[in-house]
Amino acid sequence: MFKSEEELNRCCKSAMESEEMSTEFSMIEFVKTGDCQSNLKESALSLQMACHQVAVECGWWNDPDTGQPLDRNHGELICLMHSELSEAMEAVRKDLMDSHLVNRKGIEVELADCLIRIFDYAGHNHLDIGGAIAEKLVYNSNRADHKPENRAGGHGKKF
Repeated sequence: MFKSEEELNRCCKSAMESEEMSTEFSMIEFVKTGDCQSNLKESALSLQMACHQVAVECGWWNDPDTGQPLDRNHGELICLMHSELSEAMEAVRKDLMDSHLVNRKGIEVELADCLIRIFDYAGHNHLDIGGAIAEKLVYNSNRADHKPENRAGGHGKKF
């Protein structure tokens, strides 16, 4: 999350100067632009490549005894992602700092661990997570049940 509107504006400066953007900045409109879609895909691909390659180099995709490639269980890998979210919840519940990266909040590190596992999995399985994120942001911005006026109703989504 951006700490200030100024930081957001600096990050999005080139997009805001493009003809696709109006003078009044809207992140919803920005994510619909080709530049943003391309940047999201490229950024996610970089994360996938980095996370997966580090996992490979650390031996997580090979049998530690034989060095042979492992056929890892998809369900187990998804449960490991979930375990990182459970650790994130515990960090929030107890307002913990991380025990290894002592300058970091536990929530930051556990969410990073979850993303590392997600991007490693996506990298190994050649998934287009960046494309899916870009498309999903646009789709969600148009959903009636995601609009504030519909969420405010008696049967609207509260969270």
